This record gives sequence, C-alpha cells and structure tokens, in this order.
Amino acid sequence: MERRSLLKQLALAGIVTAIPFRKLLASAPLAPTGRPYHQFKLGDLELFTITDGFLHFDHIQPDIAKGVPRKQVDELLVKNFRPVNEMDMSMNILLIKHLNKFIIIDTGVGGSYGKDSGWLQSSLADAGISPDSISDIVISHGHPDHIGGVLTKEGQPAFPNATVHISRIEHDFWMAPTQDFSKSTFENKDLLHTFALATKNTLTTIKPKLRLFEDGDKLFDCIRLEIAPGHTPGHTVTHIFSGGEELAHVADLVHSDVLLFPHPEWGFNGDTDLELAAATRRKVLAALAEKGSKVFAYHLPWPGIGHVRKNGNGFEWVAETYAIPG
Repeated sequence: MERRSLLKQLALAGIVTAIPFRKLLASAPLAPTGRPYHQFKLGDLELFTITDGFLHFDHIQPDIAKGVPRKQVDELLVKNFRPVNEMDMSMNILLIKHLNKFIIIDTGVGGSYGKDSGWLQSSLADAGISPDSISDIVISHGHPDHIGGVLTKEGQPAFPNATVHISRIEHDFWMAPTQDFSKSTFENKDLLHTFALATKNTLTTIKPKLRLFEDGDKLFDCIRLEIAPGHTPGHTVTHIFSGGEELAHVADLVHSDVLLFPHPEWGFNGDTDLELAAATRRKVLAALAEKGSKVFAYHLPWPGIGHVRKNGNGFEWVAETYAIPG
C-alpha cells in the first residue's frame, strides 16, 4: 500500500491524530512504484504474490495450440471473452516467509525483456523486502523468464545472500555441451540455443551458491519438490505445505487458463518435449483436481491463485476471489 493511500484511509477513518505516524511509516513497506502485492496465509506461513510484470504476444497461434484449427481456438477464446489475436502472460513470483527465511520461487526475466517486465526488485521493495533478505531461491526450470532475474544487468548476483536450488536433471540438461530440442515445436532453434547459452552462463556464474535437488526432496520443512517433465526435462512443481494446508506452484505446467485446461493436449511451443509436456499436464492437473489443492500459477492472470476442477475430458481453472485487494 502506498503511504499516501495509507494516510488517506486513516484520515477518512477519523483516527489520524491517534497514531504515531513517524513510527508507523518507518515500518511500513516502501512503495517507490506503487505496484501491488498480494499477501496471504498458508498454515503458519506468510505468502506473497509479487509481480515481475508480463509478457505480451501479438498472436496466439502457433505459440499455443499449434496445428489446431484456428476456428476451434477462436471459438473457445470468444466464449471466454478473450481476444483472438493477442494475449498477455503474467509473471507471478511466489514469496514464502518461513521463520527467519524469505524464499522466492523463480526470479522473472531480469532486465532483458523491456519496460513491461523485470519488475521483481521494485515489487519486492513495494512489499518492504530487500534483495539482501532473500535467503533461498527455488528455480522451477531454466527458461530465461524464470531464471533471468538471478543476475543483475551487470552479471552479478541480484540476491547476494541467497542459495539457489534447481533440480539436478534441469541443471545437467542446460550444462550439457548441446541441448536436444528436436521434440519442440518452437521453429527458431537458433533462438533456443541462444537461450541455452544464457542459462548455462547464469548457472556457471552462480555455481558457488547452487544446490541441486532430486525428485521428492524436501526443503525447510515446508517445501516438497516434484519433477514434472516435458516443458523442460527437470521442470519442477513446488508443493508448499504448513499446518495441514498445501499449495502447488505449477510453474509452466499451464500457459493459458482458457485453452490448456480444457485441452491439455494442445500444448505450448516453449515445451521442450511437446507430447511429454501434454501427458504431464494432464497427469498433474488430474491429481490436483482430485485432491482439491490450492494452486499457484506463474503465467495465469494475477494473482495466479485458484483451484483445478475436472470438466468432461478436460479441466477448468477456478480463480480464487478476494473481497479487497491485499
């Protein structure tokens, strides 16, 4: 919340003179940009959705549903009151406060994608959290819109005190001499190899702070890591749990709430292995729907929180609603 908004609300409440503002505002979150953050509880954990901005696409196909008849895709978009010629993808960063630790899942794009993204650092400041206070980073996978914010524009660690966790499978894929993109529908293979080189350089730079995990490993008594391959070989779903409650951070399992839930088989051209990604998507969505787990989605509309529900042969996204911002 911005300081001006805080003062205005307190004034309207008629309690301005009763509060020691110097002390209150000294401890209030800084708000240099006024970007929103969403704070919520999970058991004993404090969680935040922090925005890194968004990615704009001036088309939908072939990025999503390549090879599917255009009419079928457009009908589904129109049915859900979405544009048929463009789309925006949120970049929702999950922050976990656990005891004396601040843990973030993924780091956004960094400074390489223009003014509409790379907001993580200033968004953290809006929430009153400094980069130095981040103790741990869990990287779901090595694509540049998830690992790009690990380093500054100058190539230095953006979170100097953080240990970075990534799956061993994912690490080994990007650090190999070459990467197999033969099962990807992404047409510009040269660009994929450019991404691969950037990820390899990032992983090399942060090697002293890097920790590798295996499928099923647990961290900090509140995180369980599940390898969900296809988007990349070591793509990870992060399960956060506390006090009998659980939230599944599905990262890039789903890139569209209106297209890929009803049709998990349609896929996204950023998937390294399109068929495996589709099979994994259906398997994980079925498990989440059966369990009724709360879900956090990196690329779905802000703040990326909801549930998965079975619907015929597919699924649907049920976004969580809130009476007030915050």
